[in-house]
Amino acid sequence: MAPALAWSWRNALHGVVLALPAGVASISDPRTGLALAVGVLPAAALGVASSRRQRLMGLLVGLIAAVSLLVGSVVAGIPILAVVTIFALCVGVAVLTADRSRRLAMPILMLGVPLVGVGLSLDSVVTGLAAVGLIVAGSAYAVVISLLWPGRAPIARAPRPDVTRATMLAYGIQIGLAGSIGAAIGFAIGVDHPGWACAAALMVSRPSHEVLVTRGWGRAVSVLVGALLACGVAAMRPPVWLFALLLVLVLALGTAMAGSRWYVFPFFSTYVVLSMLLLEDTATPAHWFVERVGLTLLGVGLALAAALIVPRVAKVVEGRGRG
Repeated sequence: MAPALAWSWRNALHGVVLALPAGVASISDPRTGLALAVGVLPAAALGVASSRRQRLMGLLVGLIAAVSLLVGSVVAGIPILAVVTIFALCVGVAVLTADRSRRLAMPILMLGVPLVGVGLSLDSVVTGLAAVGLIVAGSAYAVVISLLWPGRAPIARAPRPDVTRATMLAYGIQIGLAGSIGAAIGFAIGVDHPGWACAAALMVSRPSHEVLVTRGWGRAVSVLVGALLACGVAAMRPPVWLFALLLVLVLALGTAMAGSRWYVFPFFSTYVVLSMLLLEDTATPAHWFVERVGLTLLGVGLALAAALIVPRVAKVVEGRGRG
């Protein structure tokens, strides 16, 4: 079992190299630096894989992330379509994971579908395309850089247990309800980022209730602390060199702790995202803090509620079907 808070100097050094373009760009233009930081976030969350062959998979992960954000930005302009899309993707992809031959189904379910929720917060398809370019470029850069590290024998992973289509259908409905309701609430109350609650619900959701609870607490606390740090830094208005140094440090720490069992990465991603929003001066730090933390708590609450209700309803329906 992975340690609660993992640390790897190997990953930390990789994180520094990942962050260098963002740090250098921040000295002349913090907005550009933060945009580049967003581009390498998926790679930072992965760390450096053991074998060079596994590292090449980082580009595939980046492509899944980029396409998912684009899909979210495409449907975001029509709230009803966005809500239906989230539910349909959750159910459809979850069912596909029951088939072992569908190897991409699991990463799409765990990463891609939640990032479709993130894409609902992008204000246009043009913004979505820009995000695609940043993430693809960031992932490609990360893969090339990672190949400089010596390779190691691949870490053996426990085989994924077999699951039935019925089980995954119920799970897909569970997360589909949590994510789509989160998106619907976001659109209904008119927040600036209607996809944040949806993304939080889907990011923490897992078939294991114990893991769901752990990830729920982890994301809530991580987002809260990350938001506090971002708002605190913005309030101090540090010189650009210090801002750039903090950005490099955050990405390095996030990469170094990529193997943690506790869900701490949202601390680092929240700092980057909120820092970008705070630089735009379109709203007060308190506004962004309340929206980010509030929608995260809403999403976690929806995920927990769906996990309590849907499996029980599924058992009742299954029992009546057998009867």
